[in-house]
Amino acid sequence: MAGIGTLRLVLGDQLTPSLASLRGLDRDCDVVLMAEVMQEAGYVPHHPKKIALLFSAMRHFAGELAGTGVHVDYVRLDADGNSGSLDGELRRAIDRHRPRRIELTFPGEWRVLEMMRAWQAELGLPVEIREDDRFFCTPARFRAHADGRRQLRLEFFYREMRRTHGVLLTPDGEPEGGQWNYDADNRKALPQGLSPPPRLRFLPDHITRDVLALVRRRFSHHFGDLEPFGFAVTAAQADAVFQHFLRHGLARFGDYQDAMAEGEETLFHAVISPYLNCGLLDAKAVVRAVEAEYRAGRAPLNAAEGFIRQILGWREYVRGIYWLKMPDYARSNHLDSHRPLPDFYWTGRSGMGCLDAVIGQTRREAYAHHIQRLMVTGNFALIYGADPAAVAHWYLAVYADAYEWVELPNVHGMVMHADGGLLGSKPYAASGKYIDRMSDHCRHCRFDVTRSTGDGACPFNFLYWDFIARNRGRLAGNPRMAMVYKTLERMDGEKLAAMRAEAARFFTAQAAGAEPVPPPSGPPQLSLGLEPPS
Repeated sequence: MAGIGTLRLVLGDQLTPSLASLRGLDRDCDVVLMAEVMQEAGYVPHHPKKIALLFSAMRHFAGELAGTGVHVDYVRLDADGNSGSLDGELRRAIDRHRPRRIELTFPGEWRVLEMMRAWQAELGLPVEIREDDRFFCTPARFRAHADGRRQLRLEFFYREMRRTHGVLLTPDGEPEGGQWNYDADNRKALPQGLSPPPRLRFLPDHITRDVLALVRRRFSHHFGDLEPFGFAVTAAQADAVFQHFLRHGLARFGDYQDAMAEGEETLFHAVISPYLNCGLLDAKAVVRAVEAEYRAGRAPLNAAEGFIRQILGWREYVRGIYWLKMPDYARSNHLDSHRPLPDFYWTGRSGMGCLDAVIGQTRREAYAHHIQRLMVTGNFALIYGADPAAVAHWYLAVYADAYEWVELPNVHGMVMHADGGLLGSKPYAASGKYIDRMSDHCRHCRFDVTRSTGDGACPFNFLYWDFIARNRGRLAGNPRMAMVYKTLERMDGEKLAAMRAEAARFFTAQAAGAEPVPPPSGPPQLSLGLEPPS
């Protein structure tokens, strides 16, 4: 029996019809392979909503391909004989279809790329790994950008991307408005009386309901609430979410993108990162659409530029860092931080209003915006001295948009400063004052954000100054930390000693599994560790 032409593997974060490995597809003799495998769903305890989003989106995408006449070989998680791994499913598909060649698209994780390279050597078939051109910048282009530079900084890369792709430029090639970056205009707290738009959600169809039942059976022990489930699971739905943002969120996104508020989980954010990162939305089209809103006068420049910077700038930049520095990057720990991640990252019972709000939201939604991740959960992990690998494990597990190429540089570089300043020029450490300025969380907290020692002192305050003191040798020479260390030098010795004693007591209590405040009534806590137990 003759075999097929080409077997084309599509991964769960490659749900794009124009994907490189789908180009040139011959409907008469090629097969597209897609597989739900436990290896990918369970190598960290992914949030049930994330698993449901990806499995449902994969099934919908496979159905859309099949509807155009493509032969799709789709392996469900509970299918008889499912090997549980991408490697096993590819080999089983080769046995079924006897292809003449394999075509793949460059993956989003180093470990998967290593697997693909092994296939090239082991399968006895031609295996082509095509460039993932859904991004603005290839890894090779980023290497060329990085070559010879003593420091890698977002700002210079971002300007290069703007020029290369002609985004938000005047006819003579200068930045719109006369400057490249309007971040200083994007730091307002949410005023009372301003109501953000509701998030667009979708009722599960029969495909999604089947997936929810599967996830409920197989992954209910993972951190996070499976239902209610309202994610987009098709490209059309994802585009509807984006259009909703353009109409109702973009104009105010710039002013309030750094704000936080009790009960306001998405504010004016687009909440499209899960769809960009799995392929349901095209990043290039998104950038052009936001630019068009500015040029049509429907969005101010600080909003359009701030949003575009997140995608054309930051998203591409962290991907470049990832592929430039892996695999050693994952082992970086410049600040020599080794404390286990506190149990309350899984339970949401820290007693601190801001942390419990963000972790609780993360449990419910598998989503938190960038300031919640950086300046609440991330800031605390940094000043506490948590092990960067444990922190990266948590972020990868709990967010629907988390894939290693984007999550790891954000955690090791931006959150934990574990790369020694390669990605960011300073640690993003802050006391409770920052959170109080950018949110209303402190008004609802049993800790007093104005106190650094004594009963009711905010842990962010004494942990911040302990962090600054214990890392003096590593950070005092950083020009962006100069003012902080001048303040430390002028600080009363007894005051600093008292704050460091508070920090030492806090560390001891966490090591013993204690909580800062008695837990509320409810289900028992999860045990201390890197992941919630089965």
